[in-house]
Amino acid sequence: MKGYGWAAGSIVLASCAQWLMKWGMIQLPQMLWFGTEFQALLSSPVVALLAVGVGILFYVLSMLFWFLTLRYLPLNKAYPLLSLSYAVVYVGAILLPWFHEPFSLVRTLGVAVIMVGVWIINRPRQPSS
Repeated sequence: MKGYGWAAGSIVLASCAQWLMKWGMIQLPQMLWFGTEFQALLSSPVVALLAVGVGILFYVLSMLFWFLTLRYLPLNKAYPLLSLSYAVVYVGAILLPWFHEPFSLVRTLGVAVIMVGVWIINRPRQPSS
C-alpha cells in the first residue's frame, strides 16, 4: 500500500504543478515572451512568476515521490498510474474557475477510458483455482 500512497502524492503534486504553471503563464505579460527589454521581466507580475516557480518545485517533489513509488511497486503497475494525472488535470481545468476550460463529452470519455485502463492493470488478482 505504501507504493500507491507515494504514487497518489506524485499524481497530486504533478497535477498541482500543471495548474500552477498554466495559471502563471496566463498571467505573464505577452511582452515578456517577445524579448523586448529586461525591464519587462522586472515589471511582470511577481505572483505569476512565483506560481510558475512553485509549479516547478512541485514537479521536483513529484519526482521524489515517484522514486519512492518505484521502490514499492513493480514498474508495470506503477507507470500506468501516472496517467491518472491526465484525469486530475482535466477535471481541475474544467472545475477551477480561473481556467475557463470547456467541458467536452468526447474528452471526458477519453479520460474515463484511461481510468478504466489503469484500474484493469492495477486491480487485485483473483487467485487461480
